[in-house]
Amino acid sequence: MFDDLIRKLDGTVRKIRGTGRLSEKNIAESMREIRRVLLEADVHFKVAGEFVDAIGKRAVGQEVLRSVTPGQQVVKIVHDELIRLLGGSHAPIRYGHIPPTVIMVVGLQGSGKTTFCGKLAVHLRKQNRNPMLAAADVYRPAAIEQLQSLGNSIQIPVFALGTEVTPEEIAVKAVTEARKTHRDVLILDTAGRLHIDETMMNELIRIRDAVKPSEIIFVADGMTGQDAVRSAQAFQEAVDFDGIALTKLDGDSKGGAALSIRSVTGKPIKFISNGENPDAIEAFHPDRMASRILGMGDVVGLVEKAREAVDLEEAEKHARRLGKEAFTFEDFLDQLRQIKKMGPLSQVMGMVPGLNLQAAKEDVDDSALVKAEAIINSMTLSERRKPNLIDGSRRKRIARGSGTTVQDVNQLIRQFQGMQKMMKHMGRLKMKGMPGGLPFGR
Repeated sequence: MFDDLIRKLDGTVRKIRGTGRLSEKNIAESMREIRRVLLEADVHFKVAGEFVDAIGKRAVGQEVLRSVTPGQQVVKIVHDELIRLLGGSHAPIRYGHIPPTVIMVVGLQGSGKTTFCGKLAVHLRKQNRNPMLAAADVYRPAAIEQLQSLGNSIQIPVFALGTEVTPEEIAVKAVTEARKTHRDVLILDTAGRLHIDETMMNELIRIRDAVKPSEIIFVADGMTGQDAVRSAQAFQEAVDFDGIALTKLDGDSKGGAALSIRSVTGKPIKFISNGENPDAIEAFHPDRMASRILGMGDVVGLVEKAREAVDLEEAEKHARRLGKEAFTFEDFLDQLRQIKKMGPLSQVMGMVPGLNLQAAKEDVDDSALVKAEAIINSMTLSERRKPNLIDGSRRKRIARGSGTTVQDVNQLIRQFQGMQKMMKHMGRLKMKGMPGGLPFGR
């Protein structure tokens, strides 16, 4: 996500940050460089121009030119303006006073609209909501079946009446069904087209007028660049949506569309989606995203991801085993699975200050986790619990069974032994009464 933008802004920001003395001339040079980077990242030319002008006006102020650290001051200005460009503050879902809250999802066909509906339902369920999905796309082949299959996989009910009923009638009856079954959120999956046309827009207007949704969310494909901006403008004029969801940000998108859509439409980005898993969705926070883009990480987002992924009972079990100095391959496997739940490694690294630039510059290989899991799964139960049993012949058998090499098995065992030593050390410190088991606890 935003990898291209991060890579290109990195050099420019580093150059500004390291500048000992600033003048209007080198500020102007830096602004030209930032404008070029934004345009190459597919940011709309007007948005790029306004953004750079705003930074330039603030950067030539006397408080910056006379500052002890002028370069860092300019980077702070870039950060502040980036937050403003991305919306300023987080825009949460607005819930209606009388349930169900109706969320109408709109967008072009192929933008990931149906998949987003399922992800949104999972996201809201984590917030102790009780959502229901409704299939209001009666045109696309297998659209209803796709939503029903998705609903079954995430265990969320789907309301459908087939293809012989009008979309607005489906929407109205879905509201009644949600109320009757005590569902407090109804997510409407509406029909899209391959291109914008009057028929589609008129249908969306009729649905909107029939159920009066609390939220209309426009789903934009992050890989379509400026086409997404034009689509957003057309949908805004027709149905006046309330917020934007950016999908497919794990692909080869340059990130410029995200910066452009918010500025051009004036509507907040509410969600970003960056993977195929049902939980590959996160609420959009402009300040956190600005920090990620500028290489500052997103510690708060990382903590939230960890909180969602980590099983507290498992964590407590590991803590007890730590005290007994009994960390095994089974514990190691549990931890690997918890890491995988947090999402692709590149995204997790992108939230760690200092590591996000590395993640943008390098292809972080998620297959390493898959390989490690396969190796551990090829071990017998006794080998997992007593790793010292694993001799040369066993390593060959484990490599054959996992489709890896003996070198791969040896490398994993070395990594495990290093972690085992660290865990034993932490366990001893805890037994000595040091808070958190850290050596600097006293």
